[in-house]
Amino acid sequence: MAFTVDDLRRLSDLTVNAWQDGIDRDWSAPAGGLTWSCLQTADHTVDTVIAPAIFLASRKLDGYPAYGIGTPGPDVSPPVLVEALQTATRILVAVVREAGPDDRAVIWRRPHVETRGPADFPPRAGLELILHSYDVCQGLGMPFEPPADLCERLREHTRNWPMWASPGWSSPTDDPDPWGDLLRASGR
Repeated sequence: MAFTVDDLRRLSDLTVNAWQDGIDRDWSAPAGGLTWSCLQTADHTVDTVIAPAIFLASRKLDGYPAYGIGTPGPDVSPPVLVEALQTATRILVAVVREAGPDDRAVIWRRPHVETRGPADFPPRAGLELILHSYDVCQGLGMPFEPPADLCERLREHTRNWPMWASPGWSSPTDDPDPWGDLLRASGR
């Protein structure tokens, strides 16, 4: 069950709507259980969407590119971060759609350098986007409840990925609540 660019756009739209609803809240507050503020976490979230676009566009097979596109930074206003997330999503969607099915690039470096094809880059961005959107919304005192079908596709697509073996994380299960399972598996 694949998590696609259409799913990524949908998730990005959900995040944008949630963040816009919280524009007037205190973005200096810690983001959920993180030590980062909501502003820092939102800026990092933009990076987790734009970076995979750069990785895939580079077609590098031996490591990440030695350059990138910067984020706005954590000292900007929330509306700028919302706009940056929308832009980053559009860039990743365009890069994935432009890539041929046999194109490959480094998708992550830990626990070792691994290359993947274009279909794996939307869920790479989507997993961090969904979790950090939750963190920011928690910090803003707002709910963030993505639809079960979207969570299920993301969970299934990433089920065997190495980040689930990271400290504080555990493998997803077959819990009938895929959103709750993603939160639990990520240590939230």
